[in-house]
Amino acid sequence: MKHVIAAIFLGLGAMCASAQGLDELNLQIHGYATQGFVYTTQNNVFTMQSSQGSPAWTEAVVNLTARPNPKLRVGVQARYFLLGEFGNDISIDWAMADYKASDKLGFRFGKVKTPSGLFNETQDIDPSYIWVLLPQAIYTITSRTPELSHLGGVVYGAFPAGGDSGKVEYRFWGGEQVIPTGDGDFVNQKREGLGLNGPLMTPFFGGALHWRTPLPGLMVGASDSRYQSSSQGLANGGTENFLPYNIEDYFAQYTHKKLMLAFELNRQAQETTISPAQSAAVAVDFIKRFSQSPAPAVSSRADDRDWYGMATYKFNDKLSAGFYHMQGFDRQADLGPDRYTKDWTVTGRYDFNEFIYAKVEEHFIDGADLNYFEAQNRNGVKPDTRMTAIKLGVSF
Repeated sequence: MKHVIAAIFLGLGAMCASAQGLDELNLQIHGYATQGFVYTTQNNVFTMQSSQGSPAWTEAVVNLTARPNPKLRVGVQARYFLLGEFGNDISIDWAMADYKASDKLGFRFGKVKTPSGLFNETQDIDPSYIWVLLPQAIYTITSRTPELSHLGGVVYGAFPAGGDSGKVEYRFWGGEQVIPTGDGDFVNQKREGLGLNGPLMTPFFGGALHWRTPLPGLMVGASDSRYQSSSQGLANGGTENFLPYNIEDYFAQYTHKKLMLAFELNRQAQETTISPAQSAAVAVDFIKRFSQSPAPAVSSRADDRDWYGMATYKFNDKLSAGFYHMQGFDRQADLGPDRYTKDWTVTGRYDFNEFIYAKVEEHFIDGADLNYFEAQNRNGVKPDTRMTAIKLGVSF
């Protein structure tokens, strides 16, 4: 699949070289840059020292697309990302070719966006929404890289539902998801010497249906993503095995003039097994923790049930405001604050002009099941925290 991405780059370059002008190629360059600031009470988030106030959140995105003919679009998007201890490098969000034969049938291939859920395909476009942070139980920023896209393809299209029943849009995808070693799911393991020694490659497929109902502005839909079993070596010589699991999403969105309402329900159940190497250091650690030797395999189960409801309103061309309430529960976790997260969020956005904007957001978070990392919370995670998030952005 790396060769496919390389071919897309070469093809785009060849078209640019052979085209007589930008108008003929329909070449477009867009992007944005943002600087964030996060302050929290009691707990630190996103591997930041946020309880002291942290500006360690910088992003810069550039995308290049070309449309050599009405049915074919080719493009690539690169991102610089720094969030606490995450990133500080440049990666490719997507690099794909898109051929739309008709409204009923189209194909994308390469490193393509995964069209699951309500906002997954747009969560990488910060200027397009008012939120500083999308609901984190579903759109976790510390795991955005593997969730956003996959190596493979998407088949998509739309057809009338019949009579006056609106329109149905479909998307089916398959390929391989690549989870980097620095993903948020592995941060605590890596600090314990159990991190992955290379990216995790997971066979991956799914589908989504969106019904554009007869009521103008109302869309309801569902998606299902399936992950096959996979394993990866650990830094100490052991292995981590992931059993097959799926992610179900059910969602609805209603827009009317300046108002937008949305709801999404997500369920993810999975199991992993860590088999550490039988080294003396690891064996001693496991003897202390489990009072047995040799070091046993350790299973971890999760059954996350997450949902949110949100509303936004655009007062005028410059000022917008919004609110959402999110809840996430791990039904496999022990009773207590580590089992859940509840987040009441209010936000405001101001567009100074068509290029410069600012967002301010306040989160009232109860529970400790999300985005807290051991190294930044050595004294344990308190059962609640408050978070202020500010972002200044420039787009072109």
